[in-house]
Amino acid sequence: MRRARFRRTRRAGAVTLVSALTLTALAACGTSSSDDGDNGDGNSANAEPAAPLDPKTKVTITIDCMPPAAKKAELKEWNEDVKEFNKTYPNVTVQGRSTPGQCLEPPRFTAMLKAKSQPDVFYTYFTDLDQVLDNDGAQDISAYVNDRTVPLLKDIDPDVLGSLKKDGKLYGLPTSNYRMGLLINRSLFERAGLDPDTPPATWEDVRAAAKKIAGLGGGVAGFGEYSAGNTGGWHFTAQMYSLGGEVVDSSGTKAAFDDAIGKQVAQNLHAMRWEDDAMGKTQLLKWGDLQKQIATDKLGMFLAAPDDVTYMVQQLGAKYENFGMGPIPGGKNTLAGGNNYMIKKGISPDKVKAAIAWLNFKFTTVGKGQYDWERTKADSLPVGLPQPNLWLNDSKTKDDAARQQFATMPVQNFKAFMDNPVPGKAEPPKAQEIYKVLDNVMSGILTNEDADIDKLLSTAETQVNQVLANQ
Repeated sequence: MRRARFRRTRRAGAVTLVSALTLTALAACGTSSSDDGDNGDGNSANAEPAAPLDPKTKVTITIDCMPPAAKKAELKEWNEDVKEFNKTYPNVTVQGRSTPGQCLEPPRFTAMLKAKSQPDVFYTYFTDLDQVLDNDGAQDISAYVNDRTVPLLKDIDPDVLGSLKKDGKLYGLPTSNYRMGLLINRSLFERAGLDPDTPPATWEDVRAAAKKIAGLGGGVAGFGEYSAGNTGGWHFTAQMYSLGGEVVDSSGTKAAFDDAIGKQVAQNLHAMRWEDDAMGKTQLLKWGDLQKQIATDKLGMFLAAPDDVTYMVQQLGAKYENFGMGPIPGGKNTLAGGNNYMIKKGISPDKVKAAIAWLNFKFTTVGKGQYDWERTKADSLPVGLPQPNLWLNDSKTKDDAARQQFATMPVQNFKAFMDNPVPGKAEPPKAQEIYKVLDNVMSGILTNEDADIDKLLSTAETQVNQVLANQ
C-alpha cells in the first residue's frame, strides 16, 4: 500500500497486528546477510562524527519498509538505488526488510521499540518522536548531519526538520511531508457553476459552494467530514488551526478548543449539515469513506493531503484530471505531518554514517532516489503532486521544474494550493487520545440536529484535560 495510507492508518490508531517481518535479501543489489563472520560494524579510519563516511568502510545496515514484492515498480527503484549507491560506497551492504502488509502499525511499532528490536534504520512518523525517545530508541544524529553529509541540508524546510528535533537535538531525516488543503471534485464544481481553478478560500466560501454543489441533487454532498475512528478529531484540529486556534495550550497541559474559534468551527459544520443540508445524510465517516464519495462524483470537497489523489486513482479507478486543490480555508495555519527514518541508538558510528549516506541519497537529494521524476514516470508511477516537497530555495525551483516536465497529471489543478502556501502546524501532544475525544464533538454535531455545542465542547475539554494530565 502507498505511504499515505500507512500514515493515515497509524493516525487513526489501527489495531491489526501485521505478521512478523520478512527479511528480503537483495542479491541483485549487492545485498547480503552479515552473518558471515564479519559483524559489519565498520573499520573507518575517520571517527569524527561530522566527517562523511569513508567509501572504503565495510559496514552492513538493516533498513525497514523496503517496498514489498507486490509493489513491483517501487521495489525495482529501491534495487536500482541500492546499486547506484554502491557505486560510491561499494563496501556498504544495505539489507532491506519488508512486511507482508502495511509497513508499520501501532502495536507492532510499540512492541518493536520496547523490545529494542528495531533495525539500524527504522521508519517512523513525525508524531512518533516522543514515543521513540521515551523508549530510548533513536540516536541523536546532530553531530553527523551537516552540509558535507547532507549537501542540501540548508534547502530542507526547517519546519520539517523541526518535527524531528527535541531539545535542539536532531533524531531523524525526512522522507516525505504533507500539509492539508481543500481537495475538490472539478467536474462537480463546473456543474454547479463554480470555478475549479479558484477553490473556496474562507469557510464562508466553503459553505456557499457546498450549498450550490448539494443543489445538484442525486445524492451529491457539497462538503464532507469525518466523525469516527479518531479522524473526526484530527479534522476538527485542522479546522481549529485554519482559523488560528489551538487544540492544546502552549504549556501542553490544558485543552484550548472550548473558545470562540472552537464554537465557530462547530457552528459552521452544524449549519452546513442541518440548515443547508449540504453534507449528506450518511455520517460517522472515517478515512477512506470521503475518498470513495469524491472519486464517484458524490462529494464536492473535503480537507485532505495531496496524496489522497494517488490513492483514489490507483485504488478506486478515478482520474487525476477530475481533482484539484486549494489551500486550507481560513489560511492561518494548516495541520502538517510526514514520515522519516530514525537511526537505532547504540549502533556503531560507521553504521550511523552509512545510514545517513543512504538516506541522503535516497530521500534528500534533488534528482536522485525518490526525486528522480524521469524514472518515476517511466515506471508508470505518479508525478506532479505538490507533495512530498521538502525543499526551499534553488532546490525547490529545480524539483518543481522536474515535476512539471515529467508530470503524469495536470499539475495546474494544484496551482492554487502551490501558490498560496499556509504555515504548517504539528499535531498536538497525545494526538490520538485527543482525536478520540474530539470524535464525539464531530459526531454529535453531524448526527444530532439538536446538538448542544457548548456542552459537547465543555465535556470534551474536561476529558482532554484528563488525557493531558496523564502524560
